[in-house]
Amino acid sequence: MRRPLLALLGLLLLGVSASRAQEPVAFKTADGITVYGDYYAGTDATRPVILAFHQADFNRLEYREIAPRLVERGFSVLAIDQRSGGNYGGVDNRTAKEAKGFWVYTDAMPDLEAALAWARAKHPQSKIIAWGSSYSASLAIILASNHKDVSGVLAFSPGEYFDGKPSVREAAKSVMVPVFITSRGDREKVIAKLILEAVAAPDKTQFIPQGIGVHGSSALLQPQGKAEEYWQAVDAFLAKFK
Repeated sequence: MRRPLLALLGLLLLGVSASRAQEPVAFKTADGITVYGDYYAGTDATRPVILAFHQADFNRLEYREIAPRLVERGFSVLAIDQRSGGNYGGVDNRTAKEAKGFWVYTDAMPDLEAALAWARAKHPQSKIIAWGSSYSASLAIILASNHKDVSGVLAFSPGEYFDGKPSVREAAKSVMVPVFITSRGDREKVIAKLILEAVAAPDKTQFIPQGIGVHGSSALLQPQGKAEEYWQAVDAFLAKFK
């Protein structure tokens, strides 16, 4: 009987660990929308926290596999549903569902700002890193240009998705923190390079994958070794914040 009891205890402890690592959260934006997300707690509340923003038609589950790996590296992670998003992984985007309307990409900026405020309240001593995917990669750069609370940016496949209203490259001229940009290896890398060149900070990195690569943060989820190529570049950048 001893082994079954130990196995059961192990499963219970695993469940406790998982529940601590991932916690559903909700908070209000300045314009009254409720933002829903998942908070993955690191072991040290003073270590950096990463704000994880998804790409178009996605939700917080874009980071379901990515966030635990970041927690293993010592970071806490807040992955949110933005109002400009959709069903992904068989799960509704709760923020978009509650907002009940069509939202253009830039309408999601209050969601990012609310996530930043939540993280600052939760981690008053920590550095906060903004991580974006596709359109939210561009918004993460704009967030960093407007808020000194952002200590670093990771932008996966940023672009001028907003027809210059606002201009991502113009916003990049005000970004004074370390920036990491990556993308696919096709014409995306050219757009990414133009944005990175505009970043005011001297500490800026562009990673270009071998071959075509993958759009957005989903690049970290792809099989056949491609994901690890991206992960190595991400780890090298995040080492600045340890």
